Amino acid sequence: MDDERNIVCRCEEVTVGEVLRAIESGARDIDAIKRMTRAGMGLCQGRTCSVLVRYLLKWKLNRPDSELPPATTRPPVRLIPSRAFLEAKQSLERSGEI
Repeated sequence: MDDERNIVCRCEEVTVGEVLRAIESGARDIDAIKRMTRAGMGLCQGRTCSVLVRYLLKWKLNRPDSELPPATTRPPVRLIPSRAFLEAKQSLERSGEI
C-alpha cells in the first residue's frame, strides 16, 4: 500500500501517510487527527473519512473501539450564494435601513 497516494479524506486530500504520521506524533483520538491533518474538516464534515481514520487509530494503537472516544460533531456548514447578500442589501435599501 502506498501511504502517500491513498487518500483517507477526499474533501481535504489527506493521505494514509499523513494520518499515520499524526498518530506517531501523539494523536490518540479522531479530534487530534483532525487538528493535525484537517481530515474530517471538509465539506462532508467527516461522514466519509471518519470510519477510515478510526480504523487507522484502532490498528496503529492496538486498541478496541470502546476505548476510542467519538469525534466531536459540529453543525453542518451551508454555502450562501453571493446573490443572497445582494438581495439582502437591496431589501435594506428599500426599507430605508441603509
